[in-house]
Amino acid sequence: MFLFLQEVQKHSVHTLVFRSLKRTHDMFVSDHAKAVALDDQSYKMKMAVKMRAEYKPVLHMPVLKEGRERGPLHTSDPYGPLGYPLNTDISVRVALTADTQMQKMPSEAGVHSMALALPPAQARQEASRTAASVAEIHRHAGAAERSHPPLHSLMEGGTKSSALVPRKAPTMPKPQWHPPWKLYRVISGHLGWVRSIAVEPGNQWFVTGSADRTIKIWDLASGKLKLSLTGHISTVRGVAVSTRSPYLFSCGEDKQVKCWDLEYNKVIRHYHGHLSAVYDIDLHPTIDVLVTCSRDASARVWDIRSKANPQVVTGSHDTTIRLWDLVAGKTRATLTNHKKSVRALVLHPRQYTFASGSPDNIKQWKCPDGNFIQNLSGHNAIINTLAVNSDGVLVSGADNGTIHMWDWRTGYNFQRIHAAVQPGSLDSESGIFACVFDQSESRLITAEADKTIKVYKEDDTATEESHPVNWKPEILKRKRF
Repeated sequence: MFLFLQEVQKHSVHTLVFRSLKRTHDMFVSDHAKAVALDDQSYKMKMAVKMRAEYKPVLHMPVLKEGRERGPLHTSDPYGPLGYPLNTDISVRVALTADTQMQKMPSEAGVHSMALALPPAQARQEASRTAASVAEIHRHAGAAERSHPPLHSLMEGGTKSSALVPRKAPTMPKPQWHPPWKLYRVISGHLGWVRSIAVEPGNQWFVTGSADRTIKIWDLASGKLKLSLTGHISTVRGVAVSTRSPYLFSCGEDKQVKCWDLEYNKVIRHYHGHLSAVYDIDLHPTIDVLVTCSRDASARVWDIRSKANPQVVTGSHDTTIRLWDLVAGKTRATLTNHKKSVRALVLHPRQYTFASGSPDNIKQWKCPDGNFIQNLSGHNAIINTLAVNSDGVLVSGADNGTIHMWDWRTGYNFQRIHAAVQPGSLDSESGIFACVFDQSESRLITAEADKTIKVYKEDDTATEESHPVNWKPEILKRKRF
């Protein structure tokens, strides 16, 4: 027997795969892209569930006189055991699509008849509720239903359903216009960095503390030196003038806290207790409380003579802000939102709020619990000092010599200043160590690293047209942290 074997033609893998795909396509081509047949009962149930989910607050309408004449109504749940509406005999039908009839609603004639049948007060309330619902559903229905006008005459005595009232989109408040500030005086006299500054309550003079270990008192109107006080053996880091007595308080890197009697221009009291340099000092505005903070990681409260419970807030290089309960002698709240050291704090003179300054940003808080309000971002430097006046102008001074001015309410940065250093100083000696408004809040005084004191005032010639508010709100700016 002879077998003749026919040689099989060899094809590439690409050709074999293509042929397999073609055979598969030919097999299922009859069902390809064919829509599934609709089941009427399932479709009606789906539309009924959608209608109930969307219009449930307005589906339970009051019984109308028109409905009583036509036949009995289902006063119980209008939905059957399957969850879609039962057949009723109310005149107007609401359609989600052109060929789907769903839950029936009363006609406008029925609304009028119901309003006439009820007592006046109840009629206005019920008719307005019904009219608002009918007008809302007419608005959502097809084009033919939109031709019916809403009953504005029946809506005077009531309110719309809360489920149908559109929510107002959130808006960002527009910042208040503030005139720009300009430099008008430079005061020289210290031989070292000017580290602290304070204005006396009468607005006649101000005091500065410097790295040259002296405290100098200057006339605010003329800028002339009135008095120099010596006694510290290291840099004077903080000064404060009492509003209740003729006393000046100072602190320095020599661990000393001194009380000066300005009638005799000498030290009358020392406060001992800090174990390292004292970096800042402040007085309570209404009671005899002196608070100092030190490099020894402590804040000390001195000379409490009243039963009041003042609010004490401290910021630290450990990136935290602490709100203290002096009666209990412990921390009331610790704010950990900052990611870098907190070097500056300022309290708003009228609102019960305060701001904190850090190299990451400036943050605003609510007293007494430290609730976060908003971030003020844009001053990308080490912020050494903050000041705010009653007009809502917040000033931040940084280590690189820049001053930013902000609108307190909206956080809008309306001006940036970088004053030149005095002749003979390096450009790197343009840091701002302290700033404060005078008592009239019309002048801003800064203490700087070029050993000068600079005084700023508002530009009287500026207008809203010459310096417009370039406000571009950022929705994502008010972050939680």
